[in-house]
Parts: sequence; C-alpha cells; structure tokens
Amino acid sequence: MPLPPKDLDRVFQDWPYQPGAISARIVRCRDGRHVLQMRIEMGVLQMEMEGRPDGERPDGAETYLDLLLRESLTEGEEFVLSEQQCFEVDREFLQFYHRRICLLALREFRRAIRDADHTLALMDFAAAHSPDEEWTLSHEQYRPFVLFHHSQAAALEALEGQGAEAAIEECNRGLERIRRVFEKLEAEEHFEDDDLVGQLVRFKESLRKEYDVGRTLDEQLADAIAGEEYERAALLRDEIARRERRA
Repeated sequence: MPLPPKDLDRVFQDWPYQPGAISARIVRCRDGRHVLQMRIEMGVLQMEMEGRPDGERPDGAETYLDLLLRESLTEGEEFVLSEQQCFEVDREFLQFYHRRICLLALREFRRAIRDADHTLALMDFAAAHSPDEEWTLSHEQYRPFVLFHHSQAAALEALEGQGAEAAIEECNRGLERIRRVFEKLEAEEHFEDDDLVGQLVRFKESLRKEYDVGRTLDEQLADAIAGEEYERAALLRDEIARRERRA
C-alpha cells in the first residue's frame, strides 16, 4: 500500500501565493479544532486560534508573557530579562504579529484586539525589565504600529456593532494613544507627519463622510472645554453619561 504524499504541492496549487496581499484562511482540522493559515511565498504558516499561535505552553503557561509574569513575581522589581528570555520575547512578538495581521484580514476584529492587547502588555513588560535601553527602543519603535492595528480593529468592530460615531471615537482614542507614545519618545513634532497617523485620520474622516457623521459628542465636549464653554460642557457630559448607561 503506497504511503500518502508528504509534500505540499496540492496545497500550493489550490492556494497560490499573491505578492503584496495578506492571504489567510481558517480551516478545520481532523480533530475538530480550527486553525489559522497564512500563505507565504514558499509555504504556509499554520497558527492556533487561541493561546500562543504555535500552540506551545512554555513551562505550562498559556504564553511566554504569562511565564515571565510568574517568574518575575519571585524576583520582584530586580527581575531583568536574560539573553535567552529576550530571544523568547522576540519569538512571541513575531508570532502574535503574524496572527494579528491575518485576523485583521479575515475581519476577526475581536481576536485581533485581543492579540494587539497581548503584544502591548508584552511590550510593557519588556520595557520594565529590559537589559538595556537599546533593546527597549528596538521594540518601542513598533508600539505605534501595534496601536494602529488595535485602533483599526476596534473601530471596525464598533462600526459593525454600534455605528459610525462609535467607530470614529475609537479612532480618536487610538490617535491619542499614539500621540502619547510620540511624546514619550520626545518626537511629538513628527506625529502629524507619521504615515500610520495619516492613515487613521483618513479612515476616520472617510467614516464621517460616508455615514454623514458630524462632530461626535466627545469631540463636541473637547471643543466646549477648549472654548471655555463650561455650561455646554456640563450638558454634553450628562448626555455622554446617559448614552453610556444605555449601552
């Protein structure tokens, strides 16, 4: 009886690589679980939908971040990442990046937000326990990119569930978070010219135009405070509070 083929020729023929595009799909395995696949130039990446994308459980922890949090509790504030731990942190960054962009392409916005939150938490831990400033900056330079993905996913999820005004507010929150990163890096003068900021602003304004949304309540509140219209600001705060209670 001939052995089943072990090559991936059939997969590649049925699913050709498309340069410049993120080509992803969710497939059902023989054991019933679903996995995420990403077509790359010379193969296919397969990732788990939950936990670590590679399916590993480092020393029994769900992710490497969870393992580091557990280990840091023992050593306290003096905990500093070793060379091997830095390597493993970078591995986890890359895995969650690949899954995040695939989830965005597949409009799995809630899962994309989850993975962006994980990456941001891993960045926070890495910065707090970094062995040196250069290694910290090598990761912090990507924080606006992760925040952009988080904002994009949050806005699109809000658009589907709550409407265009909520999506615009998610864009505004994302822009403010990115601005704070530029301030922390003492590069605020470059904020307005940043490509990711420009993309998020254009997306926000396209929503405003397509769905005919004027100034949102939060934007009106910011305008009233800036103009020292305190009575109007109080009324807007009350309306925002009522809206949040209804939600």
